[in-house]
Amino acid sequence: MRTGLIARKLGMTRLFQDDGTHVPVTVLHLDAVQVVDSRTKERDGYTAVQLGSTLAKVKKVTKAQRGHFARVKVEPRRHVVEFRVSPDAVLEPGAVITAAHFVPGQKVDVTGTSQGKGFQGGMKRWNFAGLEASHGVSISHRSLGSTGNRQDPGKTFKNKKMAGHMGQDRITTMNLEVARIDVERGLIMIRGAIPGAKGGYVLVRDAVKRARHADAPYPAALASSAAA
Repeated sequence: MRTGLIARKLGMTRLFQDDGTHVPVTVLHLDAVQVVDSRTKERDGYTAVQLGSTLAKVKKVTKAQRGHFARVKVEPRRHVVEFRVSPDAVLEPGAVITAAHFVPGQKVDVTGTSQGKGFQGGMKRWNFAGLEASHGVSISHRSLGSTGNRQDPGKTFKNKKMAGHMGQDRITTMNLEVARIDVERGLIMIRGAIPGAKGGYVLVRDAVKRARHADAPYPAALASSAAA
């Protein structure tokens, strides 16, 4: 099991294939993704790799974080995420991971935070049909309708689909295909849409329901520390 990556969603575009058809893709950017720490079975009881993304000013991080980054001699990062890995896939702190970590045609799972919609009604939130436009319905065309039963059980059950806060959820979209990579610019183009707003950060991992691509580098596609 390899480590995943932290990427920033730039937006969507399309790629043209040789036969003239186009493929909609989401463009992700790797912003100074570097290993900032590792976990070992002997010391921590499990194996994992801690990655940091996007350089941060020293004054913008806490004193504890400064000590953490200084201990491994890595510049402070704005986002830090830990990925569980196999014992033979643990990376040394300071290693820089490039976009070549994934290869075109590979299946990946992408985790992000969906766009918040605020407080929404049942029709928008749960795709309810609403009430009729006539036959005596007045002012309540977009209402939910009945939310409970009669005297028995005499209550509304928990988890009933009703109006409420919509969006801003952690969502994982599985088995997306890597359409193209650009190692020089640190770009990964994934076919289709992924959760999250433009500028948001997402986590990209090898698909858990598919075998890892034969050409995917193991344990990771590394560059020199000077490239960070």
